[in-house]
Amino acid sequence: MAPKVFAYSDSESVANSVGKYVVDLQNKALKGSSSFKIALSGGSLGKVLKKALIDNKDIGSNVQWEKWEVYFSDERLVPLNHPDSNYGLFNEMVLSNLPSGVARPKVHTINESLLTGKDGQVEGSDVTKDKEIAKEYEKSLPEGHKFDLILLGCGPDGHTCSLFPEHKLLHERSELISYISDSPKPPPRRITFTFPVLENSTAIAFVAEGAGKAPVLAQIFKDSTSKLPSKLVNEISSGTQISWFVDDNAVKGVDVGTSKY
Repeated sequence: MAPKVFAYSDSESVANSVGKYVVDLQNKALKGSSSFKIALSGGSLGKVLKKALIDNKDIGSNVQWEKWEVYFSDERLVPLNHPDSNYGLFNEMVLSNLPSGVARPKVHTINESLLTGKDGQVEGSDVTKDKEIAKEYEKSLPEGHKFDLILLGCGPDGHTCSLFPEHKLLHERSELISYISDSPKPPPRRITFTFPVLENSTAIAFVAEGAGKAPVLAQIFKDSTSKLPSKLVNEISSGTQISWFVDDNAVKGVDVGTSKY
């Protein structure tokens, strides 16, 4: 299936379309399952989800939080209350803003008791424990490592999850969750989904905003020689539906067809 690109003039419209899309996939998933299995990345996505699912009451009222199983497509090896934690961001933006009386989703986090070192730095860390964190998180994945939706960001360098350009983990096929100790973006120690998980998802959606994303989106959609991680995800041919939710600035000068969701 060819990727779909949904473009809007402002951030609020991007967020609202993401919210509608997420609710649609939730409803579709719950027709055949008792839970909606979604994975999230970090970065600016937390703010988008707050706008979409918390601030927009019309959309938020249709979210069946108690049936959500939330995972993280990558996580920094820091405590859950650390500023760099992807869970911490989701908790700050979404969980802590859910109205009282609303049932909470089931959220799968890393095992904090296995953390070593400080602030995700390599110094003083135990690689054996890092591997154990990754393996334990892998065991928590849904049956058949099948997600209904994986929501991702796209870095200016083309990275997504904690899969970075030219990194060996782009070729990892045996592990579903891998640890990384040499992330070029701090902190260096993380765990991340690998391509076998991404390829098995029903849907993947990227959210990318701002003029700073236009050069990398041009590579992703128009440079046939590019091996950027986000481009490799964009070209997944396993039947996964790939979508992009962007603002006009992110695709300015990019020769790609856009529509509205």
